[in-house]
Amino acid sequence: MAAVLPALRLTTARYSDHSALELVDLSPKDWALLFQALVRVESGFNPDAVSSAGARGLAQLMPDTARALGVAIDDPHENLDGGARYLLAQIAAFGSLDLALAAYNAGPDAVRQYGGIPPYAETRAYVARVHAEFERLRAASEEGTEL
Repeated sequence: MAAVLPALRLTTARYSDHSALELVDLSPKDWALLFQALVRVESGFNPDAVSSAGARGLAQLMPDTARALGVAIDDPHENLDGGARYLLAQIAAFGSLDLALAAYNAGPDAVRQYGGIPPYAETRAYVARVHAEFERLRAASEEGTEL
């Protein structure tokens, strides 16, 4: 994790003024904590993580998504950059943090098809896990605890 944090901080700083963050009332600090929470849930900070569905890297990008974003999926910095841009695109598209997280996990088409968070146990648990980790990081940050 210690090796990943500088790259995470660079990535979140790059997008800290993105207009999508205003849609869900995220400060630059909360954006950084949210993306850190997502990466922890997605890969446990393992740059070599590969899911059973084929998602890869720190932000667990699918190969087609990485190609569409123009990032090298196996480069940790590019994987984080692609993941941040993809999450911001979902926030911009849905205007809701929960729906954006659901779209990140299940895909935007599934969120549109169901008109909300899809009724998939994995996706519902994913949204809850990212929120819980975000709140944990937020509390630790407020206490001045090292993240």
